[in-house]
Formats: sequence, structure tokens, C-alpha cells
Amino acid sequence: MRLSLDALLVIDAIDRKGSFAAAGQELHRVPSAITYTVQKLEEDLDVALFDRRGHRARLTAAGHELLNKGRHLLRAAGDLEARVKRVATGWEADLRIASDGIIPPQAMLDLARDFLAQGTGTRLRFATEVLGGCWDALVSGRADLAIGASGDGPAGGGYLTRRLDEIEWVFAIAPAHPLAAAAEPLTRADILAHRAITVTDSSRSLPPRTTGLLSGQDTLTVANLAMKIRAQAMGLGVGYLPRCLAATAAANGALLIRRTEEPKVSQMLSLAWRTAHRGKALKWFVERLSVRGWLNRALRTAYACGQRGQV
Repeated sequence: MRLSLDALLVIDAIDRKGSFAAAGQELHRVPSAITYTVQKLEEDLDVALFDRRGHRARLTAAGHELLNKGRHLLRAAGDLEARVKRVATGWEADLRIASDGIIPPQAMLDLARDFLAQGTGTRLRFATEVLGGCWDALVSGRADLAIGASGDGPAGGGYLTRRLDEIEWVFAIAPAHPLAAAAEPLTRADILAHRAITVTDSSRSLPPRTTGLLSGQDTLTVANLAMKIRAQAMGLGVGYLPRCLAATAAANGALLIRRTEEPKVSQMLSLAWRTAHRGKALKWFVERLSVRGWLNRALRTAYACGQRGQV
């Protein structure tokens, strides 16, 4: 290749400093070395890069085009050098995080803000998963860290877990729904007669999961938890919701909470990460999320404050 990063560095210095001599001083090279680098590149490309008339070295049209594109290469090369150095000190180049749909986006952005303030240079990549999707993302290699993985992990191991928080579920219906007038506790037969709102499991390779659904029950499947809350508030169906979310909707008059004969048991959500991953960015997130009650505080903050009146 006739074009080198070193030659681009020289061209860039000449353009910024205005002369070959000034560029040499910045790069700690003698003027003859700067002149040789430019002449060699002009010969190799068979173009004139500088108009040498006058006291200031001025780029030709071809020189402008070369430098405009070349500066992108210089920045990319600088970024690559910095990333390689960071990786050598234990900070990952990228950290891919899969979070369950129950976790508020604002909570994830707050984590990102605090992490990015450390100036590590690690790039964060967030993805939202549903039900078994967190485990699927982790096992398939799409994620390095799963936040809010529910239930037991798939067989085969290769990952570590830490308890995150326990989610309490309640049965919620719209005030105008036929079940609103039914006697409590609602029976299995009562619930089975009405459509359930479910959320699509985002697993790609693991068997999809369902939760809180009765065998043979009619369903309306939606993409995420926000749609599920909205659908139930519209009376399109019934189903279980995290208590903190349902309580906010109930306070707004959008939903009613009803007792059932067979309540859905509380569910433990966990952090999970691959055993072989030992980077400093992963360690930072695991330590930050290991604070007792983090998830329930995030849920209360996001849904009781940020989304009040939107259900």
C-alpha cells in the first residue's frame, strides 16, 4: 500500500501548522525528513498534494481530499491504540448486557451514566430480553451479563449467578372487565373463561417459557411489559403483574388488584454471567447491582414517579 498512517500524520501536521518546518518541530523531525515524506507520497500517488508557492504550504484539491478522508483513519487508529491498551489493563473493549423487560430503561441508563463517568473506554451494548431471553442471550454468547434472569439457568453450566431481587406478583384487571364484579378469591375457572395477556419470550434457541398462564386459556401476546399493562388497563385481557407496577396503575384507577385461589408465587431474578469472563467492567456492574434491593428501588422510582398517569 502506498499510503501510510505516518504520511497522513505528516500531511495533517503541515496543514495545521502552516509550514513544513513547523510540522517538523511538532513531530520532532528535521525539515528534510518532512520534505522527503511528502515528496515520496506525491511520487507514489502521482499527484501534487501541496501548492508550495508563497510562505504558507497550502493543500491542493487532491491534498484536501486525501486529508479529509485520512483524518478519519488517524482518529480510528488512535482509538484502536487506546482500546488495545485498555484491554491490556483488564478493561473490556465491549460489554454486552441483556436485561429483562421488567427492568426500567431509566435504571439501565442510570447505570450507564455512572459507569461511563469512570472513563474506562469500554463500550456498552444494551439489549432487552423477555422471560427466558436473558438466559438465551447469555448461553448463546449474545450477552456477557444478564440482569434479571428468571428461574433456573439451562443445563450445562458455564455461568455464575447472584441473587438480584424478588418480584411479587398480583392479579390485575381493568375496572370495566367482567371479572371486576366476581367474588374473591377468583377461581381457576373464573380466570380460565377470560383472555390472558402474555408477553413474548425472546429466546432464540432455548425453549420458550410462559408464566401465569392456564392450560387452554385464550391469549393475546404482546411485545413487552409496557404493552401488557396497557392491554390489561384497556380490558383486552387479564394477568399477573409485578406488584409495584400494578399498584401504580391501581392508584391511578386504571387497574384493580384481585386475590386468586392459586396466586402466582414470588419470583427471584438474578444476575448471571459467563464463568470465563473476568473483565473489570463486568466486575463493576456485578458489584453495583449486588446492593440489596436495587431492583425494587429502581421499579418504584421509574413506575411510581416517572410513569405516573401514563397507564
